[in-house]
Amino acid sequence: MTIDHADFEKVEIRMGEIVRAEPFPEARKPAIRLWVDFGDGIGVKKSSAGIAAHYDPEGLVGKRVLAVTNFPPRQIGPVRSEVLVLGLPDEAGEIVLVSPDGLPVPLGARLC
Repeated sequence: MTIDHADFEKVEIRMGEIVRAEPFPEARKPAIRLWVDFGDGIGVKKSSAGIAAHYDPEGLVGKRVLAVTNFPPRQIGPVRSEVLVLGLPDEAGEIVLVSPDGLPVPLGARLC
């Protein structure tokens, strides 16, 4: 399927920093609850991510990630997920988070 540039512009993919992370044992697949700060314009949003195969909650705080911030909220069990944190599957199908390469990018910056 092909989309045009106007379709891509509708998706807001922004830089955020994980400020809190907790195990999510109620999830069907191993997951972690995340609180991601997108800066003054958007603030802190919650998400659930199936990333427990590669990440521990304690090690995620301070990690910068990319997320779709303009999807409608989605109820995932007891968690209301407000953003979709982006990742890629490894060879085993486990999710690896997408993040910048360490260069300074402000919170809330939009992917272009």
